[in-house]
Amino acid sequence: MPLHVPPAPAPALRSVLTALSSPTAVREARTPSLLVAQGPASAELPLPVHVLDRTAPDSGTTTRLTGWRFLIRTGDRAVAAADTVLTADGWTFSRFFEGPYITSTELALRQADAMTQPYQPRLLSVPGLYMLTLWLHGDPTADGATGHPGATDLLVPLAPAPPGIAAHRPHRFTDLLPVLTHRVAPTRLLGSSA
Repeated sequence: MPLHVPPAPAPALRSVLTALSSPTAVREARTPSLLVAQGPASAELPLPVHVLDRTAPDSGTTTRLTGWRFLIRTGDRAVAAADTVLTADGWTFSRFFEGPYITSTELALRQADAMTQPYQPRLLSVPGLYMLTLWLHGDPTADGATGHPGATDLLVPLAPAPPGIAAHRPHRFTDLLPVLTHRVAPTRLLGSSA
């Protein structure tokens, strides 16, 4: 198995498990798949969620950790996900959700697991494009909470991907960065003139 999933902070996992065992938290989440799930639900595949803050190739790329996401599995498939965030009191449960990114994440992870090179899976959000990618970090032993994409890291856009960017097609970070830079820059210019 070439994927080396980084360990999530223990308090993040505990907060998700506590929320899963709380009928109130599950009911208030209004996540249909969790409400009708038969049998026990488990939190699996913790993925650090990073946000791409700056995409300028000449001035560097910056990312920051915003949370950890766990796939919630019942039986043999993921039916939802749970996000955690870091607060002043430590890692805490944020929300349950479902939708196309759950299935897309599972598919991208299966595809990545079939690759021959070992990677550390992470998620990378590009807010300016409403885009989420599976970030395959080339150093499988790195701290999942730190770092930024390296030249040989792969980004796999998850579905639904922005128009013109194919979902589930791995791109080297350095190849996809110019596309992201070009698309995000006009949005920032419009936002800064208001």
